[in-house]
Amino acid sequence: MGLRILEAMRAENVGHIVFSSTCATFGDPKTLPIDENAPQVPTSPYGESKLMFERMLRWYHEIHGMNATVLRYFNAAGSHGELGEDHRPETHLIPILLEVANGKREKALVFGTDYDTPDGTAIRDYVHVRDLAHAHLLALAAGGRGFAHYNLGVGRGYSVKEVLESARKVTGHAIPCEDAPRRAGDPPALVSATKKIADELGFKAEFPDIDTIVESAWAWHRDHPNGYPD
Repeated sequence: MGLRILEAMRAENVGHIVFSSTCATFGDPKTLPIDENAPQVPTSPYGESKLMFERMLRWYHEIHGMNATVLRYFNAAGSHGELGEDHRPETHLIPILLEVANGKREKALVFGTDYDTPDGTAIRDYVHVRDLAHAHLLALAAGGRGFAHYNLGVGRGYSVKEVLESARKVTGHAIPCEDAPRRAGDPPALVSATKKIADELGFKAEFPDIDTIVESAWAWHRDHPNGYPD
């Protein structure tokens, strides 16, 4: 499918693509925060598939001169207006916690409490969907810069327990949880460096605080307890 898209772009003389990639291409990073030149060694099929397309884009630039801007998302979260997060099955932490608060789940599972982190749970960099959208607009406005790649996060990590406490505070619900074993392929911490995307695209997160992100997500989940209509 990716090859067909790129060939269709060539046929229509479309010279620039903005690609939504992922921090999962870095696998289990050795240093934090993660900058754009960190080794890309995915530990999941998802990360591997994104890295494969990044490599296709680089070669399309080398061979055909197509410009590509790669945005490597960290943990996208939050909502905006009538647009919220609704996966089936749901696997993302914040929506799962809010489903418990909404009475749609009995409890949430905390996968891994023995990581080498301050509270033993995994740490992630959460970026609001409005900030993600803004980054795409900046990438489009900058135009083609060859093959450019940027890590897209806020530069601050929150542990699973910190997100849980935020959800409890925002919703006013106890949100019972149960400890569970680590999931294969989950690194202890993923936190983005922000200098390159700030310097070259002028990006700065407007909503970096986890409470703000959870509040926006809760507004949508509270009003849409069953998600989007089928």
